[in-house]
Amino acid sequence: MALDAITMSLLAAELDEALQGSRIDKIHQPSKDEVVFHMRKRDGNAKLLLSARSGSARLCLTNESFENPQTPPSFCMLLRKYLSGARFVGATSVEGERIIMLTFTATSEMGDTVNIDIAAELMGRYANLVIINGQGKIIDAMKRVDADASSVRQLLPGLMYKLPPNRDNPKFISQTDAVIEKVFTFNGTVDQAFLRCSQGMGPVVAREIAHLAQVGDTYADKLGEFQKTAVIAAARKAVEYFHAPQYTVVYNQQGNPSEYSFLPLTQYEGLETKNYDSINQLLDEYYSEKDKAERLRQKGKDLHKLVQNLVERTTRKQIARKEELVQSTDNEKYRIYGELLTANLYQIEKGMKKIDVLNYYDNSTVTIPLDPKLTGNQNAQKYYKEYKRKQTAVKMLTMLISQGEIELEYLQTVSYSVNNAANEAELMAVRAELHGAGYLKYYKSRDKKQKPQDFIRYTSSDGFLILVGRNNLQNDRLTMKTARGKDMWFHTKNAPGSHVVVMSEGLDIPLTTQNEAAMLAVHHSSRKGNAKVEVDYTFVKNIRKTNDLKPGMVIYDTYETAYIAADPQVIEKLEQTRK
Repeated sequence: MALDAITMSLLAAELDEALQGSRIDKIHQPSKDEVVFHMRKRDGNAKLLLSARSGSARLCLTNESFENPQTPPSFCMLLRKYLSGARFVGATSVEGERIIMLTFTATSEMGDTVNIDIAAELMGRYANLVIINGQGKIIDAMKRVDADASSVRQLLPGLMYKLPPNRDNPKFISQTDAVIEKVFTFNGTVDQAFLRCSQGMGPVVAREIAHLAQVGDTYADKLGEFQKTAVIAAARKAVEYFHAPQYTVVYNQQGNPSEYSFLPLTQYEGLETKNYDSINQLLDEYYSEKDKAERLRQKGKDLHKLVQNLVERTTRKQIARKEELVQSTDNEKYRIYGELLTANLYQIEKGMKKIDVLNYYDNSTVTIPLDPKLTGNQNAQKYYKEYKRKQTAVKMLTMLISQGEIELEYLQTVSYSVNNAANEAELMAVRAELHGAGYLKYYKSRDKKQKPQDFIRYTSSDGFLILVGRNNLQNDRLTMKTARGKDMWFHTKNAPGSHVVVMSEGLDIPLTTQNEAAMLAVHHSSRKGNAKVEVDYTFVKNIRKTNDLKPGMVIYDTYETAYIAADPQVIEKLEQTRK
């Protein structure tokens, strides 16, 4: 759903009133296509979000918190140059267009008072923010548009700012009768007719008018007189709601917001709706969840790529180490060569390139290459040195390969955490983990005011508390600090997943609760969906951790293994208790 021009005119009026008497205190640009003005007023502060993001372009007051980059983008620096401390003058919409002009007065570098306009062009994938000086010239645009991108309208520094070409259609609100007259001549459905024959109307409103008129798919130029009367009444009803808006959001069957408008939406029968007193509040709540999901997807994508690169790098190292190990395992040959040369020094003369000697280990004749520049003893010492070098290499490579396997196992658990992160806080926790493990050099710690996430909490059928770690750091904290000796610990065998602990409170844990905990271990693992999964379980007192182990990795020698199939009905019942 994109903002239509009618709704934007209501938004402009609301912003004009809400921001009177305010000044710009701070300017931030949290992403490439989002700007936030921190407005200071006598009766409090406000945040104005200007988003040119395709799919969620908007302008509204917001309560969202944003993470800003360490280095402000150039467009942000330009806004600060021209608008820091600027006083808000007004907000006006361009009738029939999805454009709102924000006007400010600021002090120039010469000390003069100047007018600066921000054109918020919220036109879907063409959304843009344009800074305009008092003479109507473009200072700059968030997204520059040159002649290659558009032959009709360029948005470049130094050019005069021009509105998009007029479609020469009447405006729905101010020229309703002219719109209706034109609609009845259109060869298409009624909703199509209103979209093609008017300026300012969006698809949702057009469909609502057609729905209220109950004209179905009848073409507008084929309507009977009774149907025309119904269409006129529906159109005038929409105009009435413009003057007395009833801001409405419709939720789809999955419970997510799907559409909104300034009038009640009766076309979505059976779906949940919510009403708002303010268009700013509606837009803020409607898009915040959508943007959070997008940010989560993007950040998760970036983090997953980082982890995948780490996995690939470690895998390449492992392959190289194993190949080198194979080449180093023939070290015993060099020891035997050294011994045989030492035993036959009397036969060796300087300048010889090889010698045939009896191998007394198997009574065979062996040919040993010699360095003609070295004596017999020097050749023997050379082979002893090569033997010791390869012997050391075998020990070192064996150790490195073992460490590499542990590292790969750990990175798989991190990859699992990234793929299953439910929100930004969980992704931030993974970033913190990677930073602590030395994989991520630069990391901005979470806001101190923001409390760290708690474990996932379930209640078993028997009333026992079951705790589940969200990531490796939580797994460590759960198993090594929160849980106690007689609490029971569960984890999928040889697979990334959460630590699951049943808090015993000193009581014996019933088999039903144990089975439910094992199912949760499967549910919160990479083996989720498999028919039967091996799950290790033991008392927490049997779990230990050494300093060399990565986060989330533990050692246990005393344990049992169960083959578990996660029953969907049991999981659903447990999810109802989740906190």
